Amino acid sequence: MDLLSGLWTSLPSLPRTLIAFCVVLGVLVFVHEMGHYLAARWRGVRVDAFSIGFGRAIWRRTDRHGTEWRLSWIPLGGYVKLHGQEQPTDVSDEVRASWKPGETFHEKSVGSRAIVVAAGPVANFLLAILLFAGLFATIGKPVGSASISAVVEGSAAARAGLMAGDEILALDGQPVSRFDQVQRYVQARAGTPIELRVLRDNAEITKVATPEARDPNAEPGKRVGMLGIQGGAARFEPLGPIDALVEGATSTVDFTWQTLVGIGEMFSGSRSATELGGPIRIAEVSGQAADLGIYPLINLMALLSISLGLLNLFPVPLLDGGHLLFYALEAIRGRPLPPRAQEYGFRAGFALLVTLFLFASWNDIAHGGIGKWVAGLFG
Repeated sequence: MDLLSGLWTSLPSLPRTLIAFCVVLGVLVFVHEMGHYLAARWRGVRVDAFSIGFGRAIWRRTDRHGTEWRLSWIPLGGYVKLHGQEQPTDVSDEVRASWKPGETFHEKSVGSRAIVVAAGPVANFLLAILLFAGLFATIGKPVGSASISAVVEGSAAARAGLMAGDEILALDGQPVSRFDQVQRYVQARAGTPIELRVLRDNAEITKVATPEARDPNAEPGKRVGMLGIQGGAARFEPLGPIDALVEGATSTVDFTWQTLVGIGEMFSGSRSATELGGPIRIAEVSGQAADLGIYPLINLMALLSISLGLLNLFPVPLLDGGHLLFYALEAIRGRPLPPRAQEYGFRAGFALLVTLFLFASWNDIAHGGIGKWVAGLFG
């Protein structure tokens, strides 16, 4: 282990980041596509290809079931090619003649097709549960608190009279038990006074603090608040296998809900959209997590797995959620949507995804490590 750690730290920063990014994203994509693959096999659908990555294959192998397994050179995703996934009217006579009756995707019931499509995001949520459970059973569950270990001099917290050693019990009457809950609450309330119920020397006291904006020049609805406090270190308590699985599922549900709340706050304007990141930021964070150790890296993989599963469930055509929406409408109507309606839906979905990708990539460049490096070049 020491030898591997030494070899890892001896690598330059950029190769470490790229390797960590490929490992993290590769595992998440493999599990997602494996969900589709296993569900397709279960529902009697032949799988023509299983690819990790896009573009030209650098390795391929065909198994006894006729599935070609590929490893391609662009590690930004993957796909499962289902047999007869296209509608008969969308392909040539030659392609239709090659289909094996009873094994094509399009001829399965709407319920079977929905199962195959939903299995990818479900696999990501199951992976998150297992990763959390593995951490809780080995390293232990972090038993944190909303205690304050340090207060920045001259900060909003210092002006409000908060001190190191205080434990925050409630914010505006809402109980909190972890420091990340305090962070999320404060970040959305720059310039808004917050009443803090604090435990100090076994006595409860009340303080009022007004979070400062991290970027005072940002628009009012996009300012991120901060108090200027640092949380205390968490301790870890190992759990038994059953308790670890239960806590893993609970953590997955909790972080899923937190993600949805964060997205809602971005749409409402109470949270800055600059927090939305793309592949570049994932690469940077993966490298940082790998440098910190196995626990932060696995924890990051679990969080990203939740995000990937949730993203794919959004009702946007081209994503799994968009297909599920079409299948739900098909079940209600008793027949598929007209081809033109599906085509327009996929075009709109493609345009939306490209826009989000470009916006997230711009955030990565402008506000991430690349942006700081460019800014440093120009002073």
